[in-house]
Amino acid sequence: MADMTGIWLGTYWQWGQPTRFEASLVQGGNTLDGRILDDGYLGEACLSGQLDGVQVEFTKRYFTTSPSPICYTGILSEDGTYVRGHWQIGPFDSGTWEAYRASDLMVARFNDAAATSSSNGEYSAA
Repeated sequence: MADMTGIWLGTYWQWGQPTRFEASLVQGGNTLDGRILDDGYLGEACLSGQLDGVQVEFTKRYFTTSPSPICYTGILSEDGTYVRGHWQIGPFDSGTWEAYRASDLMVARFNDAAATSSSNGEYSAA
């Protein structure tokens, strides 16, 4: 069984606009728990879900905004380093998402991009 424990860097798309995020996951058996920090006004959220083979499912709930839970489904790559799928907020809204298992270099680039984004209101790929 794959283990998704660790830091994941990803993007979800809503209304055609990308939002980057950093997720910290802990897996016990097939259960997933963790936190997600969005690079945007929505902020931090908790998540809980499961991994069944390569099928990933979890629910994200923001701490301070958006009371509606967001349901994520996806497929984990064979090598366990990439996941992509769809998210949905009830019948209201949906989109796609993807995430990569982070290396130290990826985390540094993500943090630099987030700092650039928050300082000038725009995302700049480093």
